[in-house]
Amino acid sequence: MSLAVIYSRAQIGIDSPEVRVEVHLSGGLPRVAIVGLPETAVRESRDRVRSALLNAGFSFPVSRITISLAPADLPKDGGRFDLAIALGILAASGQIPAGCVAGMEFVAELSLAGELRAVNGVLPTALAADNSGRKLLISVANSSEAALLESSNIYCAENLPEVVAGLTGQKQLPSPAAITKPQAESIQALPDLNEVYGQTHAIRGLTVAAAGKHNLLFIGPPGSGKTLLATRMPGILPQLTKSESLESMAITSITGKPLNIQEFGRPPFQSPHHTSSAVALVGGGSQAQPGEISLAHNGILFLDELPEFSRHVLEVLREPMESGQIMISRAARQATYPARFQFLAAMNPCPCGYSGDPGGQCNCSGEQIARYLQRISGPLLDRIDMQIEVPRLPLKEITNPGKAQTQSADVRTMVEAARQKQQQRQGFANAQLNNQQLKQYCQLHEADTQFLLQACEQLRLSARAFTRVLRLARTIADLEAETDIRSHHLAEAIGYRRLFAQA
Repeated sequence: MSLAVIYSRAQIGIDSPEVRVEVHLSGGLPRVAIVGLPETAVRESRDRVRSALLNAGFSFPVSRITISLAPADLPKDGGRFDLAIALGILAASGQIPAGCVAGMEFVAELSLAGELRAVNGVLPTALAADNSGRKLLISVANSSEAALLESSNIYCAENLPEVVAGLTGQKQLPSPAAITKPQAESIQALPDLNEVYGQTHAIRGLTVAAAGKHNLLFIGPPGSGKTLLATRMPGILPQLTKSESLESMAITSITGKPLNIQEFGRPPFQSPHHTSSAVALVGGGSQAQPGEISLAHNGILFLDELPEFSRHVLEVLREPMESGQIMISRAARQATYPARFQFLAAMNPCPCGYSGDPGGQCNCSGEQIARYLQRISGPLLDRIDMQIEVPRLPLKEITNPGKAQTQSADVRTMVEAARQKQQQRQGFANAQLNNQQLKQYCQLHEADTQFLLQACEQLRLSARAFTRVLRLARTIADLEAETDIRSHHLAEAIGYRRLFAQA
């Protein structure tokens, strides 16, 4: 009787827990049994592994083979355990030395010919393996993703014979960085604010929102530039830190979507269509997959034509907007995904879009407008820090602007300086300040306090809105490099919340 132990990793949400693959060969009728809560794809691995071993030139033991995936109560799915199972059979049958797999983890699917195939979620798996101190072996197809870690403990191979040759010292296995082709530092340039004519007030609001990671809603008639402004937001945001970028790309890695390595460091920008379901937005399905809000983690979630989204879909955003994470519970499994995104939205003021526009002909009744606006609940609006009206510009201002337009690079410099002040002061953006930190970093003079209280009472702002006004004022002061919050900072912050204050 022979026993071999190989280490691999499962994928549960954003986590990649360790799995101990134990392979035992014993007497009796030839049979392969896999235990340890395997899903269908894992149970099918016995057939893939058998063919892979035989086609790669190894022998498949004619004995009773028991494969245990521990811990037994952890669900396992996918073909990510194929390589570990194959090496366990080789070690247990004496075809490779048992000691050559010590201190290593293996995550790859096998083809019937013995080639290593890519699996989803390699980036969080590589992070977990690197933190454990073990070396990780993956497929060459996953090398560009794993190369983002810049770790010397990750190796890759193309097929099973190459893996065995590397483990037995006959060949040096390359690292992902060694075989990943160098890529250009930048890809297609981001849209620039210089394409926006006029709209000085809206650009100012976009700058304030970017500087403090505040939620923002643009309201205006069709063609006024709401979507144009929103899509310029990525171009004025600072680059993500390495840890933030890895965290964001790890979520994309789980979904199986191809990673654009050239976008490493850019804040993600997700813009789902208004026909998207609640599951598409927050995540779910039988495998508890992440949704758009998690794919927008550390970046922007932009909802164009906000009232056209189902009210039920919009309401599911309320909790993650506050907590910065989403827990997805299903009968068989549970997963928690990060979802700290900056909410950006655009909408028309009425069903036809021209309410309040002097150049338009709005035929909507007051009842129709009220019903249209009621598609967005008060609690959701209360969580949007800034509500900015974007009026339609005269055509002569577009065809002959008469002055230089705002450049994204200039705005980004201002935003980066404000973010740096926030990082030095509290370690994160102003939008994430809690009540205790507000007392510490947003102290007001007595006269300014009375001014703010009076304004909130007149506009009937909630306690949540009161704290959000304070955060906004703190950001406006940071943009002006002011240590203290002044009355004009408060006045500007209050102005961003007046549009729906008494709706």
